Amino acid sequence: MATGTLYTYPENFRAFKVLVAAKYSGTNVTVADKPPKFKFSETNKTDDFLKKFPLGKVPAYEAEDGTTLFESNAIARYVANGKLHGSCNTSAALVDQWINFGDNEILPSACTWVFPCLGFMQYNKQNTEAAKETIKRALRVLDAYLKTRTYLVGERISQADISVCCNLLALYQHVLEPSFRAPFPHVNRWFTTLINQPNFKAVIGEFKLCVKMAQFDSKKYAELNKKDQGGKKEKKPQPKQEPKMKEEKTEEKEVDLPPPKRKNAFEELPPGKFNFEAWNRLYFNEDDVIGKSVPYFWQNYDKENLCLYKGTYKEEDLAAYRTKPSFMINNLIGGWFQRLDAIRKYGIGIAVVTGEEGNLHAVTALFVSRGNKPYHEIAADTIGGCDHLSYDWEILDPEKPEVKEMVTEYLVQEPERDYWKAHPLLSVKNFH
Repeated sequence: MATGTLYTYPENFRAFKVLVAAKYSGTNVTVADKPPKFKFSETNKTDDFLKKFPLGKVPAYEAEDGTTLFESNAIARYVANGKLHGSCNTSAALVDQWINFGDNEILPSACTWVFPCLGFMQYNKQNTEAAKETIKRALRVLDAYLKTRTYLVGERISQADISVCCNLLALYQHVLEPSFRAPFPHVNRWFTTLINQPNFKAVIGEFKLCVKMAQFDSKKYAELNKKDQGGKKEKKPQPKQEPKMKEEKTEEKEVDLPPPKRKNAFEELPPGKFNFEAWNRLYFNEDDVIGKSVPYFWQNYDKENLCLYKGTYKEEDLAAYRTKPSFMINNLIGGWFQRLDAIRKYGIGIAVVTGEEGNLHAVTALFVSRGNKPYHEIAADTIGGCDHLSYDWEILDPEKPEVKEMVTEYLVQEPERDYWKAHPLLSVKNFH
């Protein structure tokens, strides 16, 4: 696999497309984004740089064999293995389709909306409102498409996912507040699944979703513009340069940052007497679930400080998966549980898919968590994405015999038991 140097500036979302692709492909890419190897607006204007990259744009890539490339999508293709770009003509065309969709239908409007909020551009109300509507339309298209799919092309991450996700980063970081993104649960699920993948995290780091929509700040714009006029070297980016989707660290003091991430809401609730850590050790280390784990669960259950509740996947959403291979719904559940990491110490969950392969009957999820409400009512905006919106929820009374029986069966998970013969057990995913 070819190795080389990527010239860029820090936090360049276009460079992220290349670097994530390189992570998935095992390509060694050296990043030159700081002096002395590279200084934006200086290095890329030198004669030596312009001989290799005539437009002076970044990201720009120089391979060890002397190959030089500009434009992020071309560089991403060069550093990637073939799997990211499709295994046949059809899948390759679909990858190109979604890459173009991200660049043409999302990115221009994303820049129009976000850049004024960061002080890079003057605000124009008409243009911003039009950009918002374009973003809504693009998200509706994506949401309808992703309703029955885990990824954009095929059953694994492709360059289409990487490129479109990177084009959405600034939107999800600065302006897509919870109320704006709520109508697009499938896009939210897909996006949060991607940014939590190790190869994405290795490049973009920990990502915080927007809490409050950023607005244009005229003082910030004036201050940045003043610096552009008075500074000797920091000049306003010209059209040929690709502007940043995140601010340089030197400008952080002048940014209206979103409110600090609040403390995990579950930490503020009474801990109660149920020890989730002790329960997990017993449940996963003891083979005798019915004889040891189940009695421990009921003997230590703390009705005053725990909530027991069940979610049933909505019929209209299940219809898209009913005749599909079961791994598709399992991937969906797996991504959901991954996004619930923040409550792993404060709850347990079990998701069950019933039916037969090609004929799913139902998807249900049983949870026990700290507090007197389901997890999504305690921390809807900060934990677990929007997956809970696809379920109908019911709080259960642990003292009712039929509830105790059902919970016990969910814990035991043995297909040969009478309960599961009546509800054919196809797959189970545990969240502990």
